[in-house]
Amino acid sequence: MKISKTMETAINKQIAAEFYSAYLYLAMSAWLESENWKGAAKWMVKQAGEEVTHAMKFFNFVVARGGVVELLPIAKPQKEWDSMLAAFSDAYQHEINVTKMIHGLVELAGKDGDMATQSFLKWYVDEQVEEEEHASEIVVSLKKIGDTKPGLFMLDHRLGKRE
Repeated sequence: MKISKTMETAINKQIAAEFYSAYLYLAMSAWLESENWKGAAKWMVKQAGEEVTHAMKFFNFVVARGGVVELLPIAKPQKEWDSMLAAFSDAYQHEINVTKMIHGLVELAGKDGDMATQSFLKWYVDEQVEEEEHASEIVVSLKKIGDTKPGLFMLDHRLGKRE
């Protein structure tokens, strides 16, 4: 069954949101790099790559369902933060907002009676639990560390080991 225009439009907006997420994480990476937090910068680049993967999964789903992908404009992200904690706090809040968007798509698919999209979105619902958890853990660590340079350097080193 072909995807409805309503669902197609909503997913096209989500594709733009996922690409914006990649832009945001790349902006965070660039700022962290400029502050010499190379491990945290690497973590953000990896996160940006995941967001592109998420966008492409939506893209391919729309195509597979006989819909038309419309690439919408992507907003320019913020480019500076006050601290590593501020950047990761923004990343965590961003993931909370993405979760709300995904839940909105699930609700829309339910109202639309679109079982295929509901099934497809289950992966994103589960993925967002993981995304929020990872960002939250880093924020908690940064809050515990505070401004202690050795702690920040150790965390930065650990973040750089993300595969």
